[in-house]
Amino acid sequence: MTLKECYAAMGSDYDDVMGRLRTERIVQKFVLKFADDKSFELLQKSLEEQNYEEAFRAAHTIKGVCQNLSLTKLGASSSALSEALRGGSWSGEAAALAEQTAKDYKETISAIRAFQEALGG
Repeated sequence: MTLKECYAAMGSDYDDVMGRLRTERIVQKFVLKFADDKSFELLQKSLEEQNYEEAFRAAHTIKGVCQNLSLTKLGASSSALSEALRGGSWSGEAAALAEQTAKDYKETISAIRAFQEALGG
């Protein structure tokens, strides 16, 4: 799997990230680091503990990283979740958005792991 194929599998914008970061080496470095980032674990833990302010911060962090790396699909769901959690509140809408964000995150990580495997590591 190439980096471009990984981006397609994630529902992300390869051309946009290449326009921003310029080289595949740099994009690859940060995409692989994203797979080890703990923000999603913090989001899940905060939601379980009903700590919606911390969940907002975690969702907002994910959104920001996704924007920087042009991870379009996950960026859209984490952005919507972040807005739904703004102010520390919880709703049925937030529950649905949390579920969508988790689904998109798992798809993103699966694609990154497949790319990592293709690199031999």
